[in-house]
Amino acid sequence: MRCFLAAVMAIALSLPAQAQEAPRLFPSRDVAVTYRVTSGGPMQEIAIAWAAAARLMRIELPGMGYTIADFAGQKGFMVMQIPQPMVMDIPMAQAAAHMRALETARFTRLGADRVAGIACTNWRHESSQGSGTGCFTDDGVLLRSQGAAQGMQGGLEALHVTYGAQDMARFQRPAGAPSMQMPGGVLPGSPPAAKK
Repeated sequence: MRCFLAAVMAIALSLPAQAQEAPRLFPSRDVAVTYRVTSGGPMQEIAIAWAAAARLMRIELPGMGYTIADFAGQKGFMVMQIPQPMVMDIPMAQAAAHMRALETARFTRLGADRVAGIACTNWRHESSQGSGTGCFTDDGVLLRSQGAAQGMQGGLEALHVTYGAQDMARFQRPAGAPSMQMPGGVLPGSPPAAKK
């Protein structure tokens, strides 16, 4: 499960930032997507919801709880049910630095496609941090992704996409839940630094 979480976070947080010829990489309207995820182990399903205006993302983690990523505020937290809710703060500086490094990524438009019955455009991106492909809708919803980043490989594909206003309460810290810092300041399951 640790590797699964790390792969999901790598895919979700390591997408390159906007470049001249590039897809929209954050949804422009609220949406919830159920994905099938592969990360070297058995395939699993996760649900990701976006509160677009606030640039908030909620990832449901099967058997663990959920993670909130606040891209505007550059912070995040994980809520674990063990068995009572406990909040673990996630250092977003690592993901933010990775995204900044990918601002110079080279994009190549690969053509039109459809995933889960929705039109999208396939793009390939390459940078010093990793490479991969993604199929994005015109309004910035990632429908399929495959690639390698931070020493991990993985992919995801949308199964169901539902547009509609998200309940902002689902993106807030649970009231009264105890907090703890992530040990070592890294995402669980993150690989060690690559050897030169």
